[in-house]
Amino acid sequence: MAMDPAEIVRLIKDGLPGAEVRIEDLRGDGDHYAAYVTSPAFTGKSRVQQHQMVYQALGGRMGNELHALMLHTTAAEA
Repeated sequence: MAMDPAEIVRLIKDGLPGAEVRIEDLRGDGDHYAAYVTSPAFTGKSRVQQHQMVYQALGGRMGNELHALMLHTTAAEA
């Protein structure tokens, strides 16, 4: 079952308050997305840690409701 992009945005923003999130449907099938996430919480974190933070915000939906998510993360300027 495809996951609604608005739900992805909500989950990420709930898990990373103050984050800016943009979702792109890569194939038009509702299963393959790119997420562009900018958050002050990423400051000082490695790219791997930033991605782990996004996955944690998604609460285990990766590989289940959310089939594929390409992440682009950036630390926000303080």
